[in-house]
Amino acid sequence: MRATTIHAPFDMRVEDVPEPVVRLPTDAVVRVLRACICGSDLWAYRGESARKPGQRIGHEFLGIVEETGAEVGTVRRGDLVVAPFMWSDGACDYCREGLTTSCEHGGFWGSEGSDGGQGEAVRVPFADGTLVRLPEEAASDERLLSALLTLSDVLGTGHHAALGAGARPGATVAVVGDGAVGLCAVLAAKRLGAERIITLGRHETRTAIARRFGATDVVAARGEEAVEAVRALTRGQGAHAVVEAVGTEQSMRTAVGITRDGGAIGFVGVPHGSDNGLDLGIMFDRNIALRGGVAPVRTYIPELLPDVLEGRIDPSPVFDRTVGLEDVPAGYRAMDERTALKVLITA
Repeated sequence: MRATTIHAPFDMRVEDVPEPVVRLPTDAVVRVLRACICGSDLWAYRGESARKPGQRIGHEFLGIVEETGAEVGTVRRGDLVVAPFMWSDGACDYCREGLTTSCEHGGFWGSEGSDGGQGEAVRVPFADGTLVRLPEEAASDERLLSALLTLSDVLGTGHHAALGAGARPGATVAVVGDGAVGLCAVLAAKRLGAERIITLGRHETRTAIARRFGATDVVAARGEEAVEAVRALTRGQGAHAVVEAVGTEQSMRTAVGITRDGGAIGFVGVPHGSDNGLDLGIMFDRNIALRGGVAPVRTYIPELLPDVLEGRIDPSPVFDRTVGLEDVPAGYRAMDERTALKVLITA
């Protein structure tokens, strides 16, 4: 079968790889219908996170179950399913507590020795704990398929950030970052009842989506200028809840600077390339809480799925370019050059 592999920085290839097969009775094989490229995939693409030549890549996909092991009971051949960006057994202490990303037997798609989501099919370990079945009729609805694909990562990650920040009815929420996760955090904050949502971003096409998702204000600035602008919008106090969805030192400093005393930061931007930008003394003095990390999206899918299916939320606009599998390298270039927000991959 064909799948995307990475060989060196900026060297993405679509190559023949072995077909996945059921190895353990808890496995399933899923034929991929839709996958996508994540902003975090770009760190490997740019050489900022290590990969071995030929390693698989991609961690967001949905598709049709093709085969199951003897012990799989929640899905069967022919089911339409979505996979969160990490597999989990659903049974360990962490999974029972909802922290599926810390599963004692879990793992990350595209890690060494595992299949990546940007291919024709994927072997799924612990299928019962990992996969979520979707309505069969969704397979024929292109917009709905795109919306459902966001459950594999960006929608759940935005939700995790909004929860960590304390988004709630009546609150003012500020979102640092106008990528797909930041935009989904806007959508999540709106869903959680935030009264005012300030998005920080300088790309008009992206901030237009933010407004569509519920943003009430846009701050097209960075650094101290952004801090001053947000404080000017909030009577000098800052936001009750702040999402940090970038992962750089500057973005974290901005997040601290725009948080109201007694507020909280929900951070989901993967830290990269710098120190963390935190001044614990400032956070201590101002009673600012910090929550977040790797989002346990498998825990959130059952909560978010009905709202997506019934159209109460529609995250599909985060996909602004579609490519076939053979054109995935071009999709990476487009995202790296910021000519695409998030690239959808079709079977």
